[in-house]
Amino acid sequence: MAKSRPISTFLVIISFLSHFTPSIELSPWPVEIAPRIRVDPDAIATASTDFGKQVHPPNPAAALYPSSVQDIATLVNFSYNLSSPLSIAARGRGHSLLGQAMAPNGVVVEMASLNNSSGGSGITVSGSYADVGGEQLWVDLLQATLKHGLAPVSWTDYLYITVGGTLSNAGISGQAFHRGPQISNVLELDVITGKGELVTCSKDTNSELFFAVLGGLGQFGIITRARIPLEPAPKRAKWIQLLYNDFSAFSKDQEHLISINNGLDYLEGLIFLQNSPPSNWESSFPPSDHPRISSLISKYGIIYCIEAVKYYDDSTSHTVDQELQGLLKGLNFLPDLIFTKNVSLVDFLNRVRGAELALRSQGLWDVPHPWLNLFIPRSRMSDFNSGVFRDILPKLNQTTAPLLVYPMNRNK
Repeated sequence: MAKSRPISTFLVIISFLSHFTPSIELSPWPVEIAPRIRVDPDAIATASTDFGKQVHPPNPAAALYPSSVQDIATLVNFSYNLSSPLSIAARGRGHSLLGQAMAPNGVVVEMASLNNSSGGSGITVSGSYADVGGEQLWVDLLQATLKHGLAPVSWTDYLYITVGGTLSNAGISGQAFHRGPQISNVLELDVITGKGELVTCSKDTNSELFFAVLGGLGQFGIITRARIPLEPAPKRAKWIQLLYNDFSAFSKDQEHLISINNGLDYLEGLIFLQNSPPSNWESSFPPSDHPRISSLISKYGIIYCIEAVKYYDDSTSHTVDQELQGLLKGLNFLPDLIFTKNVSLVDFLNRVRGAELALRSQGLWDVPHPWLNLFIPRSRMSDFNSGVFRDILPKLNQTTAPLLVYPMNRNK
């Protein structure tokens, strides 16, 4: 297998859409959208929260429940022509952490409302790509494309969030080291600009807008349609976990694995601390191995885990084990601590859904999420491990939520 030496950056996720801005008198509304404007307590309450539950700005004055993309354009154009423009935020599933999907004293656009009408872009699969409404969920795109034997190539860990939402951020998961984040896998966008104009853009047409909107946190427009490239979908995933007690070995093996061309399809890393609840890791391993893993965490204070996946289908089912053995040859994980699962593509990509439902049943989903995502250069990861993972976090008098650490190639 050919190798290259990537310049690596590590994404560290520590767990503890758009604003166009001051408030004015919010009436009269344009006649075209007046029936879609809601100011009732239920609508305001929904529009005043997000997944992070860390910030509590003033409530929005109203929420727009659009029946068409044109409704959104009408609102933004109305705001643009005011002497004091409104604060407008597009809200998909409200999965922001620090209020990005809120609009203090302004208007929140409830993008999910487009699903209840014929005015959204929906999902249309056309050969090598799919045209997808910004309000659509990634899980629905997966199901729609699989009917054609196709699938997108880059995902987030959690699929019950909107296409427009993740493309306004980055859309990073374990495929990003060789596929790039989701924003690197877009062919074309329809965007409502700050003037209320509906503009189609791509890397060749209106390219400045295209690249500004992708990862732009909603500051340059509202995504109403995205053209997502597709490839033939694999059927199954060989899913493995490798355990380490040494950070240097863990990080070097991660970097080695992402340097292999045509190697793994997915790679992430996890960290288990003594003050992490067992629920952070138990579901990833057979119950019979829980005592052994718990003993290792107690012994070393911290255990590092590489989580890797190789996709396959009927034509490669007889070679996937041999390929994996070749990929793992020479790695320095703890002996006899390799765990393998064989699951469908859907079960792998939608793996977080089960954890979500379990947390919802315990009343632990709609709670504050003080999550933090960091990009750290390869040259500082050892220092970060020593200062944060081995010093600061173990001293906290509280439990820690899941910690994810995985390498990315800067050229993706």
